[in-house]
Amino acid sequence: MSTQTTPTKRPAPGTRVIFRWRKWDGGTHWTHECVYLGSDEWGEWFGQPAGWRSHRPGRNVTAISPNVTLIPASGDYALTHNAAPATYRIYIDLAWDVHWDGPEPTGIDMDLDVVWAVDERGLFIDDRDEWDEHRVEYGYPLDVVEHLESLAVDLEGRVREGGAPFDRSTARRWLDRLAAAVPA
Repeated sequence: MSTQTTPTKRPAPGTRVIFRWRKWDGGTHWTHECVYLGSDEWGEWFGQPAGWRSHRPGRNVTAISPNVTLIPASGDYALTHNAAPATYRIYIDLAWDVHWDGPEPTGIDMDLDVVWAVDERGLFIDDRDEWDEHRVEYGYPLDVVEHLESLAVDLEGRVREGGAPFDRSTARRWLDRLAAAVPA
């Protein structure tokens, strides 16, 4: 759902970047320290080694394990694979307009998340309460609401099926690239 044109030049794999999320109203949200890893048929990949920081107003998190994030060309979600010992193996942020803004990736976090937890919760769609609250508060357009609600269900099914890019072998390939780009 990107409204931006795709730049022809990306940073070299291994380049540190800051990934900035905002909310629909333009408010500040998560900021992640990342490294650009490259792209494949699924989209653009970023990595975050253990010990790197993510923060938002009121919260500061240090990654306990390496993770890699895919941004597909559609720009309507960000798929993160977390290595052990993280409690979420897959975390998908539904999004709007994820794109490059100059040298940095940016996007709008749209509240709904598809999560595969390694505990008894398993696979589920998270933050429906926040979604319901914000779609009214921020006035999400009906076409955006319908698209993202449908996409959440579709992504949940695709994670359950385990095909690429939601599979462990795709994640392993990019986690290996992250380890090579940023040695421990």
